[in-house]
Amino acid sequence: MKVVIMAGGKGTRISSVARDIPKPMIQIEGKPVLEHEIECLCAQGFKEIILTVGHLGGVITDYFGDGSKISPVTGKPFGVKIEYYIEKEPLGNAGALFQIRDQLKEDFLLLNADAVFDVDFNRFVEYHRKKGGLVTLFTHPNSHPYDSGLIFADNDGAVVQWLTKEDNRPEFYKNRVNAGLHVISPKVLERAAFEMEQEKSVSIDDKPIKVDLDRQILKPLAGSGKMFCYDSPEYVRDMGTPERYESVCRDFRNGKIQMKNLKRKQKAIFLDRDGTINQYVGFLRRAEEFKLLQNAAKAIKKINDSGYLAIVITNQPVIARGETTYDELEQIHNKMETLLGENGAYLDGIYFCPHHPDRGFVGEVEELKIHCKCRKPQPGMLLQAALDFHIDLGKSWMIGDGETDVRAGIAAGCKTALISRENKDFGQTVCVESLEQFAFEYLE
Repeated sequence: MKVVIMAGGKGTRISSVARDIPKPMIQIEGKPVLEHEIECLCAQGFKEIILTVGHLGGVITDYFGDGSKISPVTGKPFGVKIEYYIEKEPLGNAGALFQIRDQLKEDFLLLNADAVFDVDFNRFVEYHRKKGGLVTLFTHPNSHPYDSGLIFADNDGAVVQWLTKEDNRPEFYKNRVNAGLHVISPKVLERAAFEMEQEKSVSIDDKPIKVDLDRQILKPLAGSGKMFCYDSPEYVRDMGTPERYESVCRDFRNGKIQMKNLKRKQKAIFLDRDGTINQYVGFLRRAEEFKLLQNAAKAIKKINDSGYLAIVITNQPVIARGETTYDELEQIHNKMETLLGENGAYLDGIYFCPHHPDRGFVGEVEELKIHCKCRKPQPGMLLQAALDFHIDLGKSWMIGDGETDVRAGIAAGCKTALISRENKDFGQTVCVESLEQFAFEYLE
């Protein structure tokens, strides 16, 4: 599969870090960001690369050549084949794609040259092929969803709505953001080219035009059933400002970037919900009843910064009892994600069990009144998360305020923390008074 890397931007927001080189050539630990990207791709077998360059593009072409040159940093060949498209005038972040359409006969990876990442691209591509869509977006939660574009998807992962930063958004929403990595079918370019040529009455091949990838090509596919999102906790971050640049440099030095690649075993903090993250109110049935515990967001942000995954594991018998619908539960979780995001924290996953074996409730849902393997203290939700995220359960924790949380964690092979002021003994590894205490005393 070919890879197109867009490297034509000027990088005005980060010019204080480096004024005389293009943004993709800014160094992290002595090596250009673009070289880090190419190394990641090459190691996974992606060796056919097309670079679109513009501002100070000669710095890039001189450094990499056709990909057979020796890296001045590592002393080894880059090991890839590189072709270039040189923008004579700025074409936005997608205009160049229409000028290289004849080189894109099959699905291709489209990446930004100023992103810092370490991603299992083969896993990403396999998901795209399994879904059979025209586009797959690499999506993830981030620490500032309130000023990011948001992606909404159905239960199959098909994108149903795309909100840009300037669009009105609902009060509560899932923290799911497009990370700027894509698998795209050339059919998308053919359709977009036809539509733009009809609108402008001019051939794009004869007159290159500036094109916005998100707003003009991808967003219109929302709701078509042809675009999917690939949710991943792997590290993808742009370094568009001096502050973000310093942040990714720190993450590289402490190994966080490499550690998050899903080819490597992950560590997770599994979190009970009620009484751990939010105030316990008995059977929570409506979003208006949900209130974060004091400093819960601070604790989860600490988990995020530590490199552990933050994954909620919660029993929700109110579904089986007929007291809450799936849509209402989703709204509760959207409120949780929104409130956490407003405080710079995020969750990597939410798993819930809708089952409840006891009968006799008015309006109960018959098919959910079963004994299952996912309802805590059974470890099913933890085991499923371990499969989904390649988690080393022995290096992970289950944290909650009840015996069922401890027993589920032990059954899954995790260390366990009980939130309690009474020092009850259910066999837990440690006892703490709050999630905040755990996060700041027991995380590495």
